[in-house]
Amino acid sequence: MEIARDFYLQKLIDHKHNGLVKIVTGVRRCGKSYLLFTLFYNHLLREGVPEDHIIKVMLDDYGNKRLLDPDELYAYVKGQVKDGEPHYILLDEIQLVRDFESVVNGFLHIANVDIYVTGSNSKFLSSDIITEFRGRGDEIRVYPLSFAEYHSTLEKSTPFSKAWLRYATYGGMPLCLTMTTEADKAKYLKDLFATTYLADIINRNNLRGNEEINELTDILASSIGSLTNPLKLSNTFNSEKNIRLSPPTISAYLDYLQDAFLIEKTVRYDIKGKRYINTPSKYYFVDMGLRNARLSFRQQEYNHIMENVIFNELKLRGYSVDVGMVETNVKTKGVSQRKQLEVDFVANMGNRRYYIQCAYRMPDEEKRKQEQASLLEIDDAFKKIVIVGDEVMTGYSEQGVLIASLSDFLLDLEKTLNR
Repeated sequence: MEIARDFYLQKLIDHKHNGLVKIVTGVRRCGKSYLLFTLFYNHLLREGVPEDHIIKVMLDDYGNKRLLDPDELYAYVKGQVKDGEPHYILLDEIQLVRDFESVVNGFLHIANVDIYVTGSNSKFLSSDIITEFRGRGDEIRVYPLSFAEYHSTLEKSTPFSKAWLRYATYGGMPLCLTMTTEADKAKYLKDLFATTYLADIINRNNLRGNEEINELTDILASSIGSLTNPLKLSNTFNSEKNIRLSPPTISAYLDYLQDAFLIEKTVRYDIKGKRYINTPSKYYFVDMGLRNARLSFRQQEYNHIMENVIFNELKLRGYSVDVGMVETNVKTKGVSQRKQLEVDFVANMGNRRYYIQCAYRMPDEEKRKQEQASLLEIDDAFKKIVIVGDEVMTGYSEQGVLIASLSDFLLDLEKTLNR
């Protein structure tokens, strides 16, 4: 099965010959190698690049064992540059090479080469990998399959509701699509988290055991979309788990999970005050299947899952995403009080901004008013949107708020945002 990943392929195409090392990052098993060595490789061939001008090295192949020596790899790649025409260097599992940063940076001195690397162990799978290339790296972050990518693999007659239920349960890890039974999918996702992701974190950060990081992961999985902070999480450990874990340790563990691309943090933004509020924050999982596997598929709150999926869709498109907060005066029995209303997401890209609310169900006028309330307190001209899980007709409310169906948003995000 070939899965089109046109968004990321176009990113690679757009970044060709920019003088930087293209570093393809993302959580393990999300399709980085497939993107680089199948989709991008085939693109280069279609563009007329001769096959011998594409230097493709998979460093986990036993036949390339000698190339794990940095001097051997450098000499081999340099020897493959045939002439003055453009050459493309594609390196997979680059972290297996000692001092790989110096080797790859050395390739930049060859005038007619364009360099692309990816990797998959705890050293390479860190959000700080870009710093290893000393300003010469260009990170291209890859996520698991978006809903639109996942949907493209299904029969065209598959109803949205059925596709959404599958995606909300098992997520977008590409290998899951090849599995036919629910038991196989569940086992794969559970094993992947336990034996690969957490093992990488424990090894990279020299943790003495796995109980605490496991417990923290489960707590975060059970409370996606909830405001929290290290102190609150520490209190949860003490009261519910009978484990003493200090807020600084919790903060470090949260950083480890983010460095491994498993979770992402979003902070609160005071929309009227135009300032950030550092705590509490929200944490979202990179993939719903991975999140659900942590909880043995017991907590299927589709309102929270929908919120997490929308967050991921915005992030993979390149938006910076905050949790919005707007203060307003509310009169109760004649007494005026200040109240904080939440806006699920404030999405920014350049000079574009969108205020977004998520409502899995909006069955009546009372719920419609409730979901629009915080948006209507914002007095600037940026677009305000409520995304609804119900199959509603996408259009504007009388108050000028765009009411968009989840299906329209997930299948064509940019078109929906710019209606």
